[in-house]
Amino acid sequence: MKKIKLDIVGLSYSQTQSGAYALVLGEVHGRRRLPIIIGSFEAQAIAIEIEKMTPSRPLTHDLFKSLAENYHLNIQEVIIYNLVDGIFYAKLICSDGKKTSEIDARTSDAIALAVRFDCPIYTYEFILASAGIVIEGNDFVFLENLEVPKEEKVASTTLNYNALSEDELKNKLKEALSEEAYEKAANIRDELSRRKSS
Repeated sequence: MKKIKLDIVGLSYSQTQSGAYALVLGEVHGRRRLPIIIGSFEAQAIAIEIEKMTPSRPLTHDLFKSLAENYHLNIQEVIIYNLVDGIFYAKLICSDGKKTSEIDARTSDAIALAVRFDCPIYTYEFILASAGIVIEGNDFVFLENLEVPKEEKVASTTLNYNALSEDELKNKLKEALSEEAYEKAANIRDELSRRKSS
């Protein structure tokens, strides 16, 4: 299967899940975006590395990088290889110079490591086709400054779209995209997909 390269184009506080963040990955040579909901710790780990901040003590992902480097292990790429029931699956492609291995990882952790190892992030066409959102107009980059968040319980407060008709959902999707509310757009897209498959 052909791999499609992705870049991080956005990270913002989730409007539907308390304590969660929306990470937006963008197709390098295209207009599709892949919104992924991640926890506050992983969002913090990604933002700190992108902003080149140095925490007073190493974060878990920094510790993993130090350990890997001490044993001459390098992450060559991250692949988001599957999507099942709204959950993305990722793997790290690692090498010690002699042997290459694949290691299963949560997508948020894989991306936090990708920014530390400065390695590319890839996915496959079927994932972008089913979960991607097409953006029209000029390209953009945004990254909100993240403070070190306090411990927060992630609550599932996803909006209920069951009562809306398909046309109403399509209109809400257009509104969400125009407002750059990618997480909301992803939830609406998922509801439309559920209705098509049932």
